[in-house]
This record gives sequence, C-alpha cells and structure tokens, in this order.
Amino acid sequence: MEQKAINAIRFLGVDAINVANSGHPGIVLGSAPMAYKLFTEHLNVDIKDSKWINRDRFILSAGHGSMLLYALNHLSGFKISIEDLKRFRQIGNTPGHPEYGHTDGVETTSGPLGQGISNAVGMALAETHLAARFNKEGFNIVNHYTYVICGDGDLQEGVALESISLAGHLGLGKLIVLFDSNDIQLDGKVSMAYSENHKNKFEAMGWQYLHVADGNDLSSINKAILKAKKELNKPTLIEVKTVIGYGTSLAGTSKVHGAAIGFAEADVLRKNLNWEYKPFEVPSEVYDHYRKKVALRGQRAHKKWNELVNDYKVQFPKEHALFNEFLSNKYNVDLKEFAADVSISKEATRNISGKVLNKLSEKHLNLIGGSADLTASTKAKGADGHFSKENRLARNINFGVREHAMGAIVNGITLHGGLKAFGGAFFVFSDYMKPAIRLAAIMQIPSIFVFSHDTIAVGEDGPTHQPIEQLAGLRAVPHLNVIRPADANETLAAWKIAVESTNTPTLIILTRQNVDNLKTTSYEGVIKGAYVVSKEEGKLDGILLASGSEVGLAVEAQHLLKEQGKYVRVVSMPSHYLFEKQTLKYKKEILPRSVRTLAIEMGSSLSWYKYTQHVYGIDTFGVSAPLEQALEHFNFNKEKVAEYFLKKVL
Repeated sequence: MEQKAINAIRFLGVDAINVANSGHPGIVLGSAPMAYKLFTEHLNVDIKDSKWINRDRFILSAGHGSMLLYALNHLSGFKISIEDLKRFRQIGNTPGHPEYGHTDGVETTSGPLGQGISNAVGMALAETHLAARFNKEGFNIVNHYTYVICGDGDLQEGVALESISLAGHLGLGKLIVLFDSNDIQLDGKVSMAYSENHKNKFEAMGWQYLHVADGNDLSSINKAILKAKKELNKPTLIEVKTVIGYGTSLAGTSKVHGAAIGFAEADVLRKNLNWEYKPFEVPSEVYDHYRKKVALRGQRAHKKWNELVNDYKVQFPKEHALFNEFLSNKYNVDLKEFAADVSISKEATRNISGKVLNKLSEKHLNLIGGSADLTASTKAKGADGHFSKENRLARNINFGVREHAMGAIVNGITLHGGLKAFGGAFFVFSDYMKPAIRLAAIMQIPSIFVFSHDTIAVGEDGPTHQPIEQLAGLRAVPHLNVIRPADANETLAAWKIAVESTNTPTLIILTRQNVDNLKTTSYEGVIKGAYVVSKEEGKLDGILLASGSEVGLAVEAQHLLKEQGKYVRVVSMPSHYLFEKQTLKYKKEILPRSVRTLAIEMGSSLSWYKYTQHVYGIDTFGVSAPLEQALEHFNFNKEKVAEYFLKKVL
C-alpha cells in the first residue's frame, strides 16, 4: 500500500505535466517517498481547516516541483480536484508554481528558489516566539513544526544561505529541512557549479545534519525525521539522496528536470513501477489510505488541541483572550494617543517613525521585527530586548547584514499568523529585498518594510547609498503600497495604514534629515494618497505636486511664487497606490487636468509622468557631499524650484 500511495503521487505528477506539456517531473518522481512519509506519519494538518494556527507548516521551497505538492494535497483531501490537476499550468487552481491564497493547502508562494526555505525560517521563528508567550506547563497550545523540501538550487541562492545562517544562530529547533539531493540541476550536474560539503557547512552554521543514503528507504527517512524532531535546540537538515526522474529512462539526467517526459516515456514508467492505472486514475484504496493517514489523523490532532485550548481558557483566561487577540489580526491605531509624538516642529521622519513604532509596540504585543544591522539609523527596532536562544519573548530581531533574508523572513512571520512583522533598512538596499517585497505583494500579505535615508540627502555616503530609481521601481509593483510621508503627521498616518492593513504590504520611506511638521498634513489626507496641504490664495495658476521632504520645499516655493503674483496649490502625494484607488471626481478635484502642474521629487522622474509632463527630479546618480551641498548641486532649493516653475511650466 505504501508503494502504491507513493506511485499515485508520481503518476498524478507525470500525467498532469504531460497534459500541460510543461513542468518539472524529475523532483516529483525522486522526492515522492520522502514527501509521502512526511505527510502520512508526521505532518499535522486539518484539511477542513487549512488555517488552523497550530498546524504543522509544509513548504515546498523547490516550487518548480509544484505537482508534488498538488498531488499530495489532492490525495490528502484538500480542495484540489482531479479536474484541477488536469488543468495544471492553465488558468485555474493549479498554477505552475505554488501560490499562497490561490490553491488550498499552499503555505507560501514559493516560485523563486531560496524564498520558500527563508519563509520557513520566519514561520519557525514565529512559532518559537508565540510558544514562549503563551505556553504553560502542561498547556503547549503553540507546538508545531515547520517542514521544508528543498533542492540543490535552493541551497545555492544567497537568500537561502542568509536565512539558514540566521536560523542556526537563533537555534530554531522546530525547523526541519528535507534536502532532495539528486546532484542534478537544469544545466546539468550540480558539480559543474557547486562542490561544498553540506555536512560541514550546515554544522558550521549551527544545524544538525542527518543523511539518508537512499531516497526510497522509507524506514531511514522516518528515523531521520524522528531524530530531527527530538533536537529542539538546532534546526535540522536531512540530506536525502534521490534519483531525479526515478523510474524513467531519463533518470539521473537534467533532461527530466524541467520538461514533460512525454506519453511514450510515461508508458515505460508505468511498466517499470508496475502501475496498471490510466492517466489520472487513482485506486480507491489509495484515497482511503491518505484519508486515514493524513486527513483523519490531522483532524484528531486538531480536536485534541481544541480540548487543550478549552482547558487553557479556564486556567488562564487573560492569556487566552490575548491569544485570540493575536490571532484576530485586527488593529486600531488611535491617532490621539500619538499627539505628543507628532507635535514636534522639526524632526527627521525616521526619528518620528521610531517613536511611533515604540508606542505601537507597547500597546500591540504581537508587533515584532528589526533592522538589518542599521537599527541606530533606521530606528526600526522591536521591543522587549533582543530575540535570541535565551530570550524567545524579545521582539527585536537582529537580522544582521542580511537584507534579502530579512524580507523573506518577515513574510514568513506574517504568513504564520498571530504576529505583525516589520523589517528595516536603508532605502537603497531595498534592491536587495525586491524579490521578497514583490512576493509579499503577489501573496497580498500585510508585511511592513521600513526604509530610511530616502534621497540624495543621505549626503556624504554618495551615489552608492543615495536612492534614485528605487521609488519609481517599487511604485510600479502591483498591489504594493509605497508611502513616502512628508512630515511627522504623515509618518504617523503611514504607520496606522501599515498596521491596520490586512492584505497589502506597506513600504514606509523616511528621511535622514529634519523636516518641518506642517499643520495641514493629516491621516485623512494620506489615506486618500494625495491631498491639498496648502491652498492657492487667488485664481489657481498652477500646482506644485510632491512627496516626502519635497512637500516642505514646495510650500517654500509657493510663498516665493506668491510674491511674484502667481498663486499655486501644494499637493502632497505620499502614496500613488492609494491615490489611484480614489474616485475620478476626487482625482480631478485635487489635480485638475487643465491646471499646469510641476511634480517635485529628489529621485527618478518616471513615476510622475502619469500626473504631469513637468517633473523636477533627478535622473542621474547622486554625489558624495554634505547634505546641504548635495541639495545645492541638484538645485533643490526654493529659488530654483520657483524659477523652474515660472520658466518651464507656466
């Protein structure tokens, strides 16, 4: 029965890939035994409640092998039908790579290699923190594992190595990675590009390393997983030696990695594995087997957990109430509570952000995060000390110089549930985080990314550290809310929007330099994306449109223009994303099409041409000089802006 159940995975994968004439059959054929053993003996999930908070997480980091996951989830009883499998890689329920929120039982969008295993580190971290917060003697209400299947490609990605390093450092013992080690990748043998000793490497990074010599040896696989589960002080890598494309005449070659094997080869495979069933045909006893070994076992675990939580509620009512509050993912930021923090007349928005975050952390105990070795500069710091092996309750995560991993780990914490996660860095290093940010947007999850040092006003550090094209590039990402606040009021508004978001990631872009706090800026304006912060005092001659620190500059230029008899309006546009969600009527009220408009921003002009043909921006790289000299070099002063408006716009 075990062999039949394993082969059901293999042939559902092969058949679906053949019909699609696209996909990756090699990993499905090679990894099916380890995946089967994990699902049927260890993984606790409830197919009727796939969001159960105490379920084990399973991440297929090698997301190209998605048919392995879809076949397993179909057989286990998740909402994936045979018809869904027949439409693999078509518009529908089974896309080419697993997509969170799209297909039942998928824990994360794991297409780009290295992201899945990095998300898993975040999930394991979240489990560890929540367990420390809520578990009592005899009441381990947060008690689950995070399992990963990864491939050779995953372990070559930089983001994976960053995350693996941090996981070992933090001793995330309930993270277990099954490594499908088949020595083949798309271009050929792994040895052409990679020759590291996995055992030495992982042990040096604080992991337990285990080895299974034969990927078809179910007993050895099971023993290795059991041993991994007992080691609670270190994450575990189980290297399982497999044969890519097992059972086909192409086995052990790169030819079976990323292309359908074809119907004739599938017939050969059927003969080799004694599979007498037609394409997509699965015997009823196999479904019964998975129902017993996965579905019913998981439902029993969930029922037992519910009983434990009910007893916990009686014994620890306050903790139980807080636990439910964590899981609700509902936040309400009362602006009045922050009045003292935003009444400052002149301060850098990064400093205001830090003060707001500190107060938010005091009220919301599930707000967790940190910076990539830049805490003193970004002010993005978690509360209650440094998260470590010794202090699991602490909420400041020292990500180290690992920006890419930070982004993916923040996503993993967010995906886990129960926590609101953030990460901080210099804005120019959002380049290192772009894949994780993009995936947060694809998954529609409310991760928060805090970036300081937002323009050439970085100053002396020069072009390498002065963002130019980053705003335009990130504003182009669908379903991503990029907010660049002008002052203290808008910074508070940005945090309120970010914390209260339920399905949109938020980027908060902050200044290094001090900015004036304007009396007219507000949350009510920011939530609409753009609004008037300084009205025209006569017949409207034009509009100065800006974001961030340039809003204050626009107000200064407005005064100069008034002295010359020109009445202009100043519009702050902290969020293009939110402005585009407003009604056409509102958009026309704020930015009448017939009125000449100058957009002002110390960065690429590209994202502003949607609103005006006149942009006062920077389309070259920056310059190494003190702040004031850098601004003068690029003519960002009120006189030059006013002069440009008069000569080039009117």
